[in-house]
Amino acid sequence: MRALRLFLVLLLAPAIAACRDNAASNWPSGWRYSPEQTAVTGSAGMVVTTDSIATQVGVDVLAAGGNAVDAAVAVAFALAVVNPEAGNIGGGGFMVMRTASGETAALDFREKAPIAATRDMFLDSAGNPTDRSLIGHLAVGVPGTVAGMYAAQRRVGTRPWVELLEPAIRLAAGFPVTPRFLESLDGSTLRELARFPASAEIFLPRGGPPGLGDTLRQPDLSATLTRIRDGGADGYYRGRTADLLVEEMERRDGLVTHADLAAYTVAWREPIRFEYRSHTVISMPPSSSGGVTMAEDAGILQTFALPSEPWHSSREIHLMAEAWKRAFADRNEYLADPDFSPGMPLDAMASADYGRTRAASVDDAHATPSLEVTPGLGSYRGDPASVREGTNTTHFSIVDRFGNAVAVTTTLNSWYGRKVMVTGAGFVLNNEMDDFTSKPGTPNQFGLVQGEANAIAPGKRMLSAMSPTIVLDPGGKLFMVLGSPGGPTIITTVFQTIANVVDHGMSLGQAVVAPRVHHQHLPDRIDVEPGGLPESVVAELRAMGHIVIEDDYSGDIQAIRVLQDGTLEGFSDPRRGGRATAPPPTGP
Repeated sequence: MRALRLFLVLLLAPAIAACRDNAASNWPSGWRYSPEQTAVTGSAGMVVTTDSIATQVGVDVLAAGGNAVDAAVAVAFALAVVNPEAGNIGGGGFMVMRTASGETAALDFREKAPIAATRDMFLDSAGNPTDRSLIGHLAVGVPGTVAGMYAAQRRVGTRPWVELLEPAIRLAAGFPVTPRFLESLDGSTLRELARFPASAEIFLPRGGPPGLGDTLRQPDLSATLTRIRDGGADGYYRGRTADLLVEEMERRDGLVTHADLAAYTVAWREPIRFEYRSHTVISMPPSSSGGVTMAEDAGILQTFALPSEPWHSSREIHLMAEAWKRAFADRNEYLADPDFSPGMPLDAMASADYGRTRAASVDDAHATPSLEVTPGLGSYRGDPASVREGTNTTHFSIVDRFGNAVAVTTTLNSWYGRKVMVTGAGFVLNNEMDDFTSKPGTPNQFGLVQGEANAIAPGKRMLSAMSPTIVLDPGGKLFMVLGSPGGPTIITTVFQTIANVVDHGMSLGQAVVAPRVHHQHLPDRIDVEPGGLPESVVAELRAMGHIVIEDDYSGDIQAIRVLQDGTLEGFSDPRRGGRATAPPPTGP
């Protein structure tokens, strides 16, 4: 099989080279980024995050002999300090890892609904959704990030836990305010943070945002991180930090209790694996929807000769949009926390046969109205016993000198989450309860119209779109590590970045900066980044029956690619301005 894959790669090499030329020639003149992009290279590892300070923390861990998981733990806590709109200890996330020997694992540290949560807790007296799933302490799910990092370090890490917390503790004592940090404090965010005294005290010193180069000090967060350093996960879920979190909940009628914190557990799961054009993609299973939705999308698109289509031609975008409509329709109907819906049809959704079946309904020349695209597995409703993450999400990718790879995505949901800082503890809380289905058939803040499977239940994890992903080449060797924030656009952003490389032969930098498009079934429209498509292509798509609108910039890809000679390439998406850095070589 491996020999066959290599043969196919060699056979397709001329076509891929031609596609690369097509991509450059089709680059839209109005797009803000040039197709000429240079990646960072290295041989002793690579760290790529959305923040230069956090990237350096990870590099320092690798240079000190730590592995990719050690670096990931240190980076995650550093991001909680320097990237508080997304990095967190008050939210949750996912990790996909692959060891140098080829073993894979997926770690689910997604938040859970509190024990006192009820199915209809966000509906008014008329049965309609309210904004309480987003605004107010009821919106807070039981955080999972600290438990997730502790579990990963205990299973795979090689450096002492206390050593991995020290960089974040030092940063919380004071770090220089960067342009990246100030960009997170836009007008509406400042107004919302100002409503909460503990939040305003840190992020709005003297009544406004700190100045560029000022030292931002977070003494309460430093103390919290010190308790985590000394007590491990118990330093967060029990003791002083837990007391402060529960007091914050009681102050505004939140539901998270000591019992919720003590009962929180992470889940080690088998990753979703699927083939795309002779490459193996390894991604996150439920309670993330990312892996299986991409798998179905890949199964549909592999029935079409996408590599022979001009990059970002109207036909290519039409086919991607039609595939996404069908994959998201199934995602929204069938996927949920596997501990509450154990009979989910993951194998069926990810199968090549099902992809071909779904592809058969795609009209080459006309858009299928989304209301006509129904879930494709008939009357399936899961086990009989069971009934847009926002732009604040962040992703980082790490490969160490041994060949271990880690992809991690964490989130608070909305920008700065609930905007509520735990008084005395120094960290903001998530509003992840909005990712549940408050009422089937009603959109959440990201426009996702989800089904009964994702209804609220005590102790249940809400469905996510986060998609930390690792890709292997046709020979089974490590090829790419990537992920992104962006709510439901995470799924389409990660897939397009892979397809840009695999289908169109783009360089890593070109694949990341290329303009992106998005469709998520409902609302029935193609979203395009501003200036991302020529008017002629937009006109052709509209003639096919698509609604096309320009939306905000999509995603923040942090990616690593392994070249044939083993050299590592790292590239950080300039949409937010992170950094890729390699540790110094370890020797000849």
